[in-house]
Order: sequence, then C-alpha cells, then structure tokens
Amino acid sequence: MTLGAVAASFKTGADVLIQNGFPAAPETVLNNGDEIFLIRRGEPPTEEELESLMAARHTPGVHSCLKRATVGIAGVGGLGSAVAVALARVGIGRLIVADFDVIEPSNLNRQQYFIDQIGRYKVDALAENLRRINPYVSVETHCTMLTPENIPTLFADCLIIVEAFDRADMKAMLVNTVLESMPRSTVVAASGLAGYGTNNSVVTRKISSRLYLVGDTVSEAKPGSGLMAPRVGIAASHQANQVVRILLGEDQ
Repeated sequence: MTLGAVAASFKTGADVLIQNGFPAAPETVLNNGDEIFLIRRGEPPTEEELESLMAARHTPGVHSCLKRATVGIAGVGGLGSAVAVALARVGIGRLIVADFDVIEPSNLNRQQYFIDQIGRYKVDALAENLRRINPYVSVETHCTMLTPENIPTLFADCLIIVEAFDRADMKAMLVNTVLESMPRSTVVAASGLAGYGTNNSVVTRKISSRLYLVGDTVSEAKPGSGLMAPRVGIAASHQANQVVRILLGEDQ
C-alpha cells in the first residue's frame, strides 16, 4: 500500500506525509513496521504530530537530542528573549529562564514582547509567548535577581547556561559563578553588540573549554550607538546556534 492511499483512507486532505521521521511522497510504498504521520497544513498539530514534524525538519536523531536537553537563560531582555524563542522553535525540551525585570516601552525596539504586555514581568510574558510558539516545550520561570548564591541552585539541571545581561558586572558575575561553582556547566556569553555595525564583526569565540563569547567585544551602548533589534538578533542567534552545536557535539 502507498502512503497516499493510507492518507486517502484515514485522513482526507492530509498534505504533509511523514514516514519514519522524514517527509515522503504519496507514491511511497509502505513496509511492515513503518511509522507514519498524516498532517493537514492548516490545522494545529497534536503534540505527537508536532514532534514528528520537528524530527522531519531536523532529522530524528538531532531532534531527540535537543528534546532531552535543559538549557538555562540568565536574563530575558533583547538577547535572552530572542535566544529563548530560537531554542523553543528548534525543540529544546526544557528551558529555565530567570529575570527580575518588567517590560517597559523602551524594550519593544529589540525584545520579544508585545505592547499589550508592558508592565508584566518578563519571565511570565516570555513563557506565554513561548507557549504560543511551541506549547510542548517546558518553560520554568524564576522572577528573581540572580546572585552567586542562587545561580547554582536555579540552574542546577542545566549543562549549558546562556548569559544575556546588559550590565558588564552582571555578566562577569554569572560567568565567574558558573565556572567556579558549576563544573559540569558551560556558559555561552555575549559582549559587544550595540549599534548597527557590520554583521560579520559579530563572531563566536571559544574562550575556554566551558566558555564561549559572542559579539565583537567592543561595541557598547552609548549615544548614537544604542541596542537595536537587528544586531542584537544576530548575536542572539549566534548564542542559540552555539547551544545547539554544544548539545550535538559539534564544538568538539
């Protein structure tokens, strides 16, 4: 029997046909033991269907690895909120996000929030937005100021922690705390992403076996060179992609 014949019999109008984790043509002949999903493009998928679609996009082995992962994000402003969106879309199984701040109008030029969310705590609004993107990603929120005392506890399950603060002293504190107190964890940090400089000056550097640094390391926010969505987004995507590379062993 062909995949198309099964679709015609069991789900009329299905136009996304997946066989054993990969998209397949209607004329594909099925074998005993095949796993198939029949999906209509215009209707929201079930959790099982979405998992199958994600696996088809990323290949089953890659998706399975990402789904098992727990990633921490320290600060959910311009960098952290964009990193969280990227990791939710790619199917990271669990995100632990921490920030104490509320959304204000000036955040909307670069952060992944909406005007009707102004005044809400960022972690709560972010969790809501991530549920709209991928309701099957677990999002654990902590509305608190991060300190050397609580970081090892809040991010205890995270093998990777994304540093996404604005202030240099907070960046240093997070990096030092993780490297000194969490020997199993790796930090993906950022420095130098203000303004509208050349795209290609934002790079990812491996500083040590447990520390990666994204940015140009020199572009700080100042009059005439503020934090803007395009360049912040480039850096956030660097961070998110580095998380994926670490999880999949590519950084080796």
